[in-house]
Amino acid sequence: MSKKRILFLGETYRADALTWMHGLKEFGDFEIVTWELQTSSNGINRIKRLIELTKAILTIKSIIKKFNPDMVIAERTTSYGYLAAISGIKPVVIAQQGITDLWPLNSPLYIFKKILQDYAFKKADLIHAWGNVMEIHMKKSNVDMSKVMVLPKGINLDYFEFKDNDNGKLINAIVTRSLQPEYQHELILKAFSIIKQKNISFKLTIIGEGTELNKLKSLAKELNIADEVFFAGKINNNDIPKFLQQANFYISTPITEGVSASLFEAMACGCFPIVSDLPGNRSWISQKENGILVNIENEFNLAKELEWAFNNRDFTKKSIAENRKLVEENANYQINMKKIADTYNDLINFKSTTT
Repeated sequence: MSKKRILFLGETYRADALTWMHGLKEFGDFEIVTWELQTSSNGINRIKRLIELTKAILTIKSIIKKFNPDMVIAERTTSYGYLAAISGIKPVVIAQQGITDLWPLNSPLYIFKKILQDYAFKKADLIHAWGNVMEIHMKKSNVDMSKVMVLPKGINLDYFEFKDNDNGKLINAIVTRSLQPEYQHELILKAFSIIKQKNISFKLTIIGEGTELNKLKSLAKELNIADEVFFAGKINNNDIPKFLQQANFYISTPITEGVSASLFEAMACGCFPIVSDLPGNRSWISQKENGILVNIENEFNLAKELEWAFNNRDFTKKSIAENRKLVEENANYQINMKKIADTYNDLINFKSTTT
């Protein structure tokens, strides 16, 4: 029997997309071909991206003719979701990646994106919500919730192994988010400068690349914490567990959050999480029960919570053990991706019996 074929529309360089595709190959034995927009959606490129979007369907139709896919997946509910919806392929699966995917909220293209998303929602046969928090926007958008599957892709727990690396002598913190303004690394650096003023020993590892890198390096020098901060840059995904297992605190302060695989990875490896007080994080973190939800209005809030966690090690040790169990029960890649792959096969098989 030949493999079922999937056309994947989305940004294939993203770790989440790679996890998704690898899981489908592993647990569904799917053959996958990919296509993605080549123009970024930032600043002046928006017009170029719109032009590319209008021409994209011709390219996609050509791929469909050659590849003859059994279903189409869209990584987002806006541009890729719309392209999937008009591709002519059934079934259509789309995934909402953020709280709304309509970001930023003040974008001049907000209404246009909303029109694309509403059409994609209507035409989709299955809509992924990687967490319960994403259902809120879907319900407001009058989505048929019977089409929604609420389940994170999960992480490979054999890969992200647990290690209690807390020796009680210093804050060994890690940040694994992209160096973009919305992740507020500047706030994190300022908080650690306050920690240094309190004579608390620390090491801060910042993984990733982005537009803020040079600015952040300069700020670390200005704050006199350059010796304690290590900018690791972009690293191989295979090396991320090693960095996480060496740390005892995970810090993430974005201004918006959906369902964060980075948080799952840190929790699985034994890092105590201190993260923005946002709905997406509240789904997984209960305040001062298994982590800390921090108000990100200023660096003093983060510094205060860091110091509290450092001084309450019995609490943090108990929390990291509970977090490993939480991830094992709810975000296990082997279990969740098997369910997702089985659902896709059911959709394809149902289509074949009705056509």
